[in-house]
Amino acid sequence: MSKTYWILEQVEDAKFPYRLNIIQGEKEIICLRVQERWPGTKGQIFCLNEEGREWPQPIAEIERVPVVSLSRYGKRLAIVLDRSKNKRCDFLFLKKSYKSKEGEYEQIFWRTQQALRERRPRIKLTLQGAESLQILIDANERYPWRFSGCEVKKAGLPAGDYALAENDGLLAVVERKTFDNLIAEFGRMSSFHQTLGELESYPHKALVIEAAYADFLKADKLKYYSPSFAAKAIGELHAMHPNLSIVFAGNRKLANEWTLRFFSAVKSHEDDVPQPKVAEAVADYKSGPSQKPWKGGVYYEVKKAIEEMPEQFAISELREAFSHPPGVRHGVSDVTLRRILNDLKKEGKIRCEGKGKKSYWKRI
Repeated sequence: MSKTYWILEQVEDAKFPYRLNIIQGEKEIICLRVQERWPGTKGQIFCLNEEGREWPQPIAEIERVPVVSLSRYGKRLAIVLDRSKNKRCDFLFLKKSYKSKEGEYEQIFWRTQQALRERRPRIKLTLQGAESLQILIDANERYPWRFSGCEVKKAGLPAGDYALAENDGLLAVVERKTFDNLIAEFGRMSSFHQTLGELESYPHKALVIEAAYADFLKADKLKYYSPSFAAKAIGELHAMHPNLSIVFAGNRKLANEWTLRFFSAVKSHEDDVPQPKVAEAVADYKSGPSQKPWKGGVYYEVKKAIEEMPEQFAISELREAFSHPPGVRHGVSDVTLRRILNDLKKEGKIRCEGKGKKSYWKRI
């Protein structure tokens, strides 16, 4: 199973002294020439796409870090790295028209989460919403919601009560439940899980409830169940359907409004034509071998292992825990283990005592 890596290399080039490459197995997802190792306090760094240009070859590898996630948000390619610091960033891909001739040229900016927070850029939503919506209402829906300004039709939906349609397909589906509806579903949870499981097969989906979460914790509103049971049932829905948005809208009017804005944002996202390199990178990442990330990544797995160690432990014991026994843990290099130990030491979680072969680590 091929992992995805972020690889930074040094290059003998005055303007762009670094090469940043994201690979999955042997396949190159994206390759850029960059001006710094990390944007840091500069806010953003201008980058150039390596493709189609002659560049000096790398002379040394600086770092190789596993990629936890790679996603597209409009014209941004967002990346999360598997390490404790400097782990979140994005690349903004823009097309600009030439001033003195016809055509367009590409601009790429590398930005970090911290820099975006500190600079406080002008507030702007990634999705501006769409006005022309085709909404289907299930034929069995009684007293349906209203969607003014939209093309609304009744149809026999395969799943959900409301759907956003386009080109004979469904872009998004919503299952609507009133307070009493959801209470009734608690009595047939097995079949309700099947219903929600079918809902999860669509790219955009939500369970929208015309009540507040607090309503399910009030004994005077519940006829047959205790607040404790209702809370457990709702927790089970979230746990067993992690890919489903479960929204407690508060009342019918707000549930109707939420669904309209949800459909509008989905349509806007689908209509947004991403920069080709961004679309290609995300497609390559998702179409590659099935990614089964560790729960929280290497840093958190090692941290969890340290918490399970005796109060005093040697690095050899930690090394043995990550020596890749089948079905237990993933293999982790000594360099990574030592880096994480030093990070935890700086955080005041552990300390090193003794010297040389007799040294050991102790939890604080």
